Amino acid sequence: MAKQVTPEELDRRIKKGEEVYVIDVRENNEAATGKIPGAKNIPLGQLAVRKTELDSEKEYVVVCQSGNRSKAACGILGALGYKVEDMTGGMNNWQGDTE
Repeated sequence: MAKQVTPEELDRRIKKGEEVYVIDVRENNEAATGKIPGAKNIPLGQLAVRKTELDSEKEYVVVCQSGNRSKAACGILGALGYKVEDMTGGMNNWQGDTE
């Protein structure tokens, strides 16, 4: 199971200037309503074919709308050897800035 991070902790890390890599696994139309600044949108169904867009040396925080798809995405990416954290509660619980 992937390590979990709360939306508040992620927001704190971003505001502190930490290098945080966020993958938003919602569908494009969902991400268009607002995503975490700098997040890369790769819908869950495209993760396996777009994995080459990710750097296996980096750790990623995976985000969706409510937390279910991000859990699945963490399972997929973890099985492919990527280091991932799952943001609990998804964008429903995100209080930080969006773009």
